[in-house]
Amino acid sequence: MKKTFVVTLGTLFAVAGLLSAPRTAQAADMKIGYVDLARVFDEYNKTKEFDKALEGKGTSKQSDRDKMVNEIKKLRDEAELLTGKAKDDKQVMIDEKIKGLQEFDRSTRDMLRKERDGMVRDILKEIETVIQDYGKSQGYSFIFNDRVLVFKSEAGDLTNQVIKTLNDQYAKKK
Repeated sequence: MKKTFVVTLGTLFAVAGLLSAPRTAQAADMKIGYVDLARVFDEYNKTKEFDKALEGKGTSKQSDRDKMVNEIKKLRDEAELLTGKAKDDKQVMIDEKIKGLQEFDRSTRDMLRKERDGMVRDILKEIETVIQDYGKSQGYSFIFNDRVLVFKSEAGDLTNQVIKTLNDQYAKKK
């Protein structure tokens, strides 16, 4: 009985060793890296240029808004000097201007948000494509987003290579 148990146990260890050997060899052949997507996004020249352009549009819209606010203030000052029906008529004009200002604010926010969202989506697609192409060309089995990693070695950080590739490709397109 002891002899059968020892033989069975030995056979199990041998089979387990055979099964684990290919996995270890296969795991050793795997090439794994990670990328800091937030840093790639922020350091991509296209992102920087888009942010400047969007900021310029925002500044322009703020200038238009300031003109509307000043006009409302002027109407309020004028209304202070009036009485009766003239004051009521002026208040109706003020209310209409305020509604126009609120609509302007809402539409401007929506327009800038939609433009930003569309560009972010396009930039993220470009980043994803570059990472996939880089991974394939360099023989990587996996490339992860660094935010999901509990431990990461600096040797596996591909962020700088991805940023350089993106910026080089963008410069060629310009």
